[in-house]
Amino acid sequence: MREVAIIGAGELGGALAHVAARRGAARVVRLVDDKGRVAEGKALDIAQAGPVEGFATALAGSTDVATAAGAEVIVLADRAGGAEWQGDEAMQLIQRLMRSAPAAVLLCAGASQRDAIDLAARELRVPRTRLFGSAPEALAAGARALVALAANASPRDVALSVLGVPPAQTVIPWEDATLGGYALTRVMDELARRRLAARVGALWPPGPYALATAAAMVIDAIGGRSRRTASCFVAPDLSAGRRTRAAAMSVRLGPAGIVEVIAPSLSVLEQVALDNAVQV
Repeated sequence: MREVAIIGAGELGGALAHVAARRGAARVVRLVDDKGRVAEGKALDIAQAGPVEGFATALAGSTDVATAAGAEVIVLADRAGGAEWQGDEAMQLIQRLMRSAPAAVLLCAGASQRDAIDLAARELRVPRTRLFGSAPEALAAGARALVALAANASPRDVALSVLGVPPAQTVIPWEDATLGGYALTRVMDELARRRLAARVGALWPPGPYALATAAAMVIDAIGGRSRRTASCFVAPDLSAGRRTRAAAMSVRLGPAGIVEVIAPSLSVLEQVALDNAVQV
């Protein structure tokens, strides 16, 4: 991938710029924030860490959102000294980016940006394949860590996703979850799974570094550097004729954004919980 642009040089934006640069997610990582020279300073600081950490990604800082127009992926993060992009400001930014970067994938990295994704799909008619959020993948990583701890295993051996609307309406598709290649339902009894599911909600919202790492993993998948599926906030399918809202779903990703929304195997109770989570 040639370029990733991050809008907002706050704690999340700065962490994501560092993680993306260290992973070599793109040849250029551009940090954009209209507050003074914060973005430029953070970009310089991260670039100076390159020789120490062994990466050669080019970093740039700017105060002008227009400089992000050439990026393949544009990430909405958080403003320096402020909160994540959301509400009217997020809508205005998304509308501007749609005009200036019509081919770019728009990725919302924050935990509070689900509503912005939903509104952009309804009011601005942004395709659900092009605008989505990576925060649920950070929650899924936390859930994997809890499962690994309970099973005395490594989180790398755990495969599971999260669905729904965290934290109160988080759904874990246990039927599809595995541990070391074995169905998790064979390794862990129902009582243990219920206890773990009750603890997952307390992990929301994830911290800036967890959110940044999840966003970087999603960028890798978009750029073709990974074939992993991811848990992402996905806008409702407006063509389905049902009144639903944006929710976490498991997706496959490619250069144009979401390639496929994966339908999980759910028990009756899990399906009811997911239906309740996505209905308006």
